[in-house]
Amino acid sequence: MDNFIVSARKYRPATFESVVGQQHITNTLKNAIKNNQLAQAFLFCGPRGVGKTTCARILAKTINCENLLPNGEACGVCASCQSFQTGNSFNVHELDAASNNSVDDIRSLIEQVRIPPQAVRYKIYIIDEVHMLSQAAFNAFLKTLEEPPHYAIFILATTEKHKILPTILSRCQIFDFNRIRVDDMASHLASIAQKESISFEPDGLHIIAQKADGGLRDALSMFDQIVSFSGGNVTYSSVIDNLNILDYDYYFNITGSLLTEDSAKTLLLFDEILTRGFDGAHFISGLSEHFRNLLVSKDQATLKLLEVSEGIKAKYLQQSQASSVSFLLSALNIANQCDLSYKLSKNQRLQVELALLKMCHLQSVFNLASIPANGGELKKKPDTPGISTEKEQKTVSEMPVVSDPQVPYQTTKTQAIDKQPVAVKPDVVAEKPKVFIPNLHASSTSVKIPSLKDVSKTKEEMLEEEDPYMKGDAKDAYTNDQFLQCWSDFAARLKSDGKKNALTIFISSPPKLIAPDKYEVTVENKVQENYFRDERPNLLNFLRLTLRNFDIEVSVRIDEKAVVKRPYTAAEKFQHMAAKNPALVELKNKFNLDLD
Repeated sequence: MDNFIVSARKYRPATFESVVGQQHITNTLKNAIKNNQLAQAFLFCGPRGVGKTTCARILAKTINCENLLPNGEACGVCASCQSFQTGNSFNVHELDAASNNSVDDIRSLIEQVRIPPQAVRYKIYIIDEVHMLSQAAFNAFLKTLEEPPHYAIFILATTEKHKILPTILSRCQIFDFNRIRVDDMASHLASIAQKESISFEPDGLHIIAQKADGGLRDALSMFDQIVSFSGGNVTYSSVIDNLNILDYDYYFNITGSLLTEDSAKTLLLFDEILTRGFDGAHFISGLSEHFRNLLVSKDQATLKLLEVSEGIKAKYLQQSQASSVSFLLSALNIANQCDLSYKLSKNQRLQVELALLKMCHLQSVFNLASIPANGGELKKKPDTPGISTEKEQKTVSEMPVVSDPQVPYQTTKTQAIDKQPVAVKPDVVAEKPKVFIPNLHASSTSVKIPSLKDVSKTKEEMLEEEDPYMKGDAKDAYTNDQFLQCWSDFAARLKSDGKKNALTIFISSPPKLIAPDKYEVTVENKVQENYFRDERPNLLNFLRLTLRNFDIEVSVRIDEKAVVKRPYTAAEKFQHMAAKNPALVELKNKFNLDLD
């Protein structure tokens, strides 16, 4: 029985052309050899299993080849190539720095460098895992590396370039090896399977290449394992069973359930995944990757970022057509939040199920958010100016206080130019529907309700927004008690709307009459003055309509003597900063922050 040789050794590249996925490096090395422009030291950097040591050995063999081919490759038949291939070359020395990292080991190497090569031009030293050398060993190696004999060439290889001293890096030509692409790796595995007469499915080889994460040696090790497991038939099912990989079909089925808002099927599929022994964190990470693949499948320009087989790619293209970009972005955000909070959760299964249920109802949220808000225009009978229809009539005490100071009580343009006295029951803006919209881009557990200014405005409201005050000619007489009663009624509405900061001004500082129909309110600071100015349009419209007198004016003044020095509250500090930088308000709403 012959000894089994693993594929990583049996099919190790022997020429530059056979190296997989590192053409930018192999072409440079071949040109340097052909032009006789070899550096005194090379440093090969990159992740494991991408061909660093292999390229170092090929370079060492090619440099001393006696019959170099026109394309820059070694002939493989001369005495130097034969001795290298059999491992009997006295001119190529390979040192493992992981086990020979002391000063004495480097000194022994330096002593060997003094001996010239035999029958060839160069003496090559390959030092693997060079970052494992100690500080003292690096320092002992510096002088020799900087000024070696003309016949000595050093080839260093490492997976951790950042651990090497800058003085070493400055003395080397540095070559950075890339992770091998999935397609290149799958093609290489297919060629090996054909040489070994092993039947395979392209989807199975793609899964192996993806699992290897850019390392060809890892891919070859998994390939040998699956060949033994499947009896020489590498199929998609055998690969996912042996490597414990979650099937693509689960992600396609779950995404389909999310798009149809079938929450029961979604939870049952997740339960089946857990029953098969997969971890919730592994599932949610794979689901995020699935949403990402669907997103890049939406555009032909980003389709090249999809590193899957052609059969799986066709499924992604089909499902991406049924998924909107809004759904994919929102679902990806929810999955990402779930992934971040998964390890901190005491009930991890519930964390994933909650995220799935949120995704399952995204379509309903989008449909609700797309409902257009009613314009709220006033409708009047043409023969009865100033009087609304029976369904639209409301008393002044029933008028809602609008939370947005920029949208106070308004009348139509006909009222603004009407010369008739204002009617007892004036027209009122029709109340807009309140839409509950979850904040899909905040944390996975937070929702917010937008203010009225987030709801679309009618064309007429946008035109009248520049002048928030109602117009009229009514100048009815009223008593001071009637004025104070209206003042108290307006304060009660501020309280019901939760405007505590503005309410403080109306209950602590009653207005003073300074001239006929002219009142003045004193406040303690600039912050209170700003709060009052925000409510002033609503206040004046309310007073003028209720008392039927459009000459009423209320001004504000800061009373410096009445100012009591006290610590600012968190809300006051925030309002002060927000006045200077309005972006803070957007930041607070976006991340659903609270004022402590």
